[in-house]
Amino acid sequence: MYEPNVVGDWQEYDEHDGLRVRVHRLEASEPPRGRDDAAEGLTYFSVRVTVENRGNRHTTVHLEDGQIDVRIGPDGEAAFIDWRNSQFIEGFDVYPLRRATAVLYAAGPEASLSQIDVQVQLRADDEWAERRLWAGGIGLHEEPVPHTGGVRDRLAHQVSKFLRDQAEEGTA
Repeated sequence: MYEPNVVGDWQEYDEHDGLRVRVHRLEASEPPRGRDDAAEGLTYFSVRVTVENRGNRHTTVHLEDGQIDVRIGPDGEAAFIDWRNSQFIEGFDVYPLRRATAVLYAAGPEASLSQIDVQVQLRADDEWAERRLWAGGIGLHEEPVPHTGGVRDRLAHQVSKFLRDQAEEGTA
């Protein structure tokens, strides 16, 4: 069974030797060029998608609009994507031991941002890689809080906190 990555995890691509991708820095953030009028009443957040080349030759990478899908809330509704403020990777040669990062600005109802799924389909050297999924959220409490939910909810909170802490240790 395919399991999603946690935001902050690196995902290796078997079909592209040495290439790996990471969705990280999922955080509440205002866009640099101002809010889009269509996002009125929504809460903005940003997410970074980094492609790293650990191989021995350069790879031309494409990570453009339509290759990153962001879903929010328990029903997996589409987030509003602010294409004007987002920065994509459009045909960039990533040389060995180098990285390229796309920054995506999105928005949604604040109550839905504790559950965010980001799906990425990378194109490298004009070949499509398999889709990969990362799961995370904004506004998750770092400390245990009184819970009205069941044991399963508390366990999910503890696992999320542990995985976030592990992901942060591996970042520079």
